[in-house]
Amino acid sequence: VQLQASGGGLVQPGGSLTLSCAASGSTLNYYAVGWFRQAPGKEREGLSCISSSSTDGSTYVADPVKGRFRVSRDSAKNAVYLEMNNLSPEDTAVHYCARDRYLGGGCPPTAGYGAWGQGTQVTVSS
Repeated sequence: VQLQASGGGLVQPGGSLTLSCAASGSTLNYYAVGWFRQAPGKEREGLSCISSSSTDGSTYVADPVKGRFRVSRDSAKNAVYLEMNNLSPEDTAVHYCARDRYLGGGCPPTAGYGAWGQGTQVTVSS
C-alpha cells in the first residue's frame, strides 16, 4: 500500500486547511488511520487518529490541537481527512498520514502504524 497526504500549503495565521490521505493498492476503510507532523528540529508528533470503520469509528485528537483539528473519514472515497482550523505558525510542519498494521482495530500507538505516506508541507505565516 502507498499512502499520500495532500492538501498542505501556505496559510495565514488563523486560517484553515484540510489535509487528505489517500491510499493506492489497498484500502483505508477497515484500518485505523493516524495523522502526524514533524517540524524542523523537532520529533514527530501524533495529532489525531480515527479508528477502523469496522469499529465505532471513534476519533482521538491530541491535546495541543484539540478544539482546532478534526479527523474524519469518507469510506466511499477511501480517504481520511484532517481539518485544521485557527492555524498558527507553531503548526508549521510536514504532515503525514499513516495506516495501522492490522485490520479492524482502534487507534494504535505510533509503533503500530505500518504504512506511512509521503508528507505534505503546511506553512503558517503572514
